[in-house]
Amino acid sequence: MDGAEAPGEGHSRFPGRMIGSMRVKTSVTIDERVLKAIDKATTRTRSRSRLIEDAAREFLARRARAARESRDLEILDRSADALNREMEDVLAYQADA
Repeated sequence: MDGAEAPGEGHSRFPGRMIGSMRVKTSVTIDERVLKAIDKATTRTRSRSRLIEDAAREFLARRARAARESRDLEILDRSADALNREMEDVLAYQADA
């Protein structure tokens, strides 16, 4: 992940990153088939809770990345016309030279 700690691993100084280290017990309702699939994916070293937590982290990281990419695309779209005009000027100048 762009040089920073993975979400939830250790303490992070980066805004918008999840900060790990404190576990909270919770209860969720989940489809029985999904739960069976989760249980099949667990191992002696990777519990159901850890598997669900890792999946949630991956989902949240993808959402954050998609939001960043969307913001970047909006910035590029707003600047596209000006950048294209500038490139046309440069190319016209080079063609004249």
